[in-house]
Amino acid sequence: MKIDFIDLKKRYAEEKHDLLRIFDKVLKNGSLVLTKEVENFENNICNFTKAKYCLGLNSGTDGLMMALWALGIKKNDEIITTPLSFIASVGAIVHVGAKPVFVDVNQDLNINEYLIEAAITKKTKAIMPVHWTGKICNMEKIIKIAKKYKLYVIEDAAQGMGSYYNNQHAGTFGDIAAFSAHPLKNLNAVGDGGFIITNKKQLYDKIKLLRTHGIKRRDYVEIFGVNSRLDSLNAEILSYRLKKLKKIITKRRYNVKLYKKFLNTDKVILPEDNSNTFDSYVMMVSKCENRNELQKFLAKKNIPSLVYYGTPLHLHKASKNLGFKKNSLPIAENIAKKVLSFPYHQYMNENQIKFICDNINKFYEKN
Repeated sequence: MKIDFIDLKKRYAEEKHDLLRIFDKVLKNGSLVLTKEVENFENNICNFTKAKYCLGLNSGTDGLMMALWALGIKKNDEIITTPLSFIASVGAIVHVGAKPVFVDVNQDLNINEYLIEAAITKKTKAIMPVHWTGKICNMEKIIKIAKKYKLYVIEDAAQGMGSYYNNQHAGTFGDIAAFSAHPLKNLNAVGDGGFIITNKKQLYDKIKLLRTHGIKRRDYVEIFGVNSRLDSLNAEILSYRLKKLKKIITKRRYNVKLYKKFLNTDKVILPEDNSNTFDSYVMMVSKCENRNELQKFLAKKNIPSLVYYGTPLHLHKASKNLGFKKNSLPIAENIAKKVLSFPYHQYMNENQIKFICDNINKFYEKN
C-alpha cells in the first residue's frame, strides 16, 4: 500500500487548473511585489482571524524577528519560551540579540503556564508561547501573567492557522503573532511565506516599514529594515487556498479520530482536544513507547513517520551558551524521546489509516 507522509503531488493535481489560472492572472499584471493581491490576502486573513491588521512576509521566522524588533527588544533582554518547537522560535530571539529563557512543558507539548512566573527576572521583556502542532497554549493564564508583570506577548502561531481557544483564533490574544505559510502547513504557499497579525496599529506601521528596507517614500528611508515581502503570486495562491482551509481542517480532524478508533494500545498517546480548544492539527504528534523501534518497524512496512522533534531546543549545540543543561527541563526531554508523527493528511482514506494502525497494534503486541 502506497502512503505518503505529505501528499503535495495530489494537491497540485487537484488544484492544477486553478493554480495555472492564478499564474496567468498575476503574471499578466507585470507586477509581483506589494500589489493588490498582497493587500487582498492581508484583508482575507483579517476577516478569517478577526485581527485588525495583517502583513504578508517572506516567512513565519521573519515575522517573529520583526515582531521582536517592532517591540523594541534588544541585546540582553530575556524572552521566556518553550524548548519544544522548531529552531526558528529561539533563533529569532537570538538574532535580535536577546536571550531565550526556557520553561518546561505540559504533557500536551505546550509551555507550562504555571512555571512562567518563576522564570521572570528584571531583564524579562516578553513571553513567546508556541502553539505547537496547532494546539493553543493556555492564553488566559499567560495574558494574566503578562499584564501583572507588564510583559509583551508574542505568539508563535506558525502552526496555529485555524485553531481556536474559547472561540478566539490563535494569534489574537497577545500583542502580535507570527504565522508560517511553509508548504507543510495547512495554509501553504508554493515555497516559503508567512505573515503577522496584530490589533496594534503602532506595531503594524513599524513592521510595514521594516519589511521593505524601512523605505517610507522612494527617496526617504525612515529606519533600517530588511527585505521580507510576500510576493503577489503566493499571496493570490494563499487567498485561494484560504477558502478551502476549513474543509481541510475538518478532514484532518476526522482522520485523527480514525486513528483513535483503530488504535488499541495504551503505548501510543494521541493528541486530545481540550474542552475549550479547537485544534487544527497542523501536525499530529503522538507520544510512543519504544519510538525508535516502532519507526523502524513501520519503515519496513513502507509506512512513513517523522520525529517532531527529537532534540529539545536547549540541548542543541547552538544553545550551549544559553545556560540550560541536560536534565534541566525533564518533561520536555522525556517527551522528545517519544514524539512521532504518522500520516494523516486530507488525501488519506480510511483503509490507509487502518493499515497503519493495524501495524502499530501488531508492533506493540510483540513489544
